[in-house]
Amino acid sequence: MSDALSGEWLNWLPAWVAQSQLLLMFVSAFLSATLLPGNSEVVFSGLLLLNRFSFENNILAIFNLWWVATVGNSLGSMTSYAVGRMVSMPEWQHLNRRQQQGLQLLARYGSVSLLFSWLPIIGDLLCVASGWLRLHWLPSLIFITLGKGLRYFLLIALSQL
Repeated sequence: MSDALSGEWLNWLPAWVAQSQLLLMFVSAFLSATLLPGNSEVVFSGLLLLNRFSFENNILAIFNLWWVATVGNSLGSMTSYAVGRMVSMPEWQHLNRRQQQGLQLLARYGSVSLLFSWLPIIGDLLCVASGWLRLHWLPSLIFITLGKGLRYFLLIALSQL
């Protein structure tokens, strides 16, 4: 795509988006990983598209976007983990059967199950439950970060098709 065409395509964007895209990505990724509603994949994909047209073949820009999204999303998930640690554990018999089964699976597989923390709705609950179950924070952080990073990497790979 020619520079003139890509420049015209970007004219509709507010200037602050182009200047603050990493900050925008971090905030979106962080908030999306908490119990607040959000969808960082849309922001990530939009910024990937923006970088594709404005920085042709700029691997560093894409890496920075991936890194910031992964860190922001992982820290947001660790915030949910911390919320789970602060909540006192209810009596086991007060949980319904499905909740008991879910917690048993999480306790059985431990922090490794946090590879799936990127899943919508379920991922947030996994992070809160892992804190609630008092899973060790370091393996939890490692598996959360791996899962989040792989998800964003997959979005990069799909954008190249």
